[in-house]
Amino acid sequence: MAFQLIVLYHHPEDVVAFDKHYDEIHVPLAAALPGLRAYTVQRPVAGGGQRPAYHLVAVLTWDDEQSFLAAMASEKGQAAVADVGEFAVAGVTMTTGPSASVL
Repeated sequence: MAFQLIVLYHHPEDVVAFDKHYDEIHVPLAAALPGLRAYTVQRPVAGGGQRPAYHLVAVLTWDDEQSFLAAMASEKGQAAVADVGEFAVAGVTMTTGPSASVL
């Protein structure tokens, strides 16, 4: 069963600076995580005049929990985690767990 890390980025004060750092610095760090099978990014859009709950949502997928844990313990994993504090000053919510397609 696949294992995912979902990162929900709260709305930054400086959207331009956040997006630039995320796209140019953080994406290459995260994309280099060992064993990573998929990495998707969503920038939610407003619906019905409401502000989306999050500025950006990232979903990273590994084959299993052991692969995820090894990636996070690696030098590249440590660098990616440390980088979050450099640009996501408004905060993040992270969740991990097994995932399965239902369709």
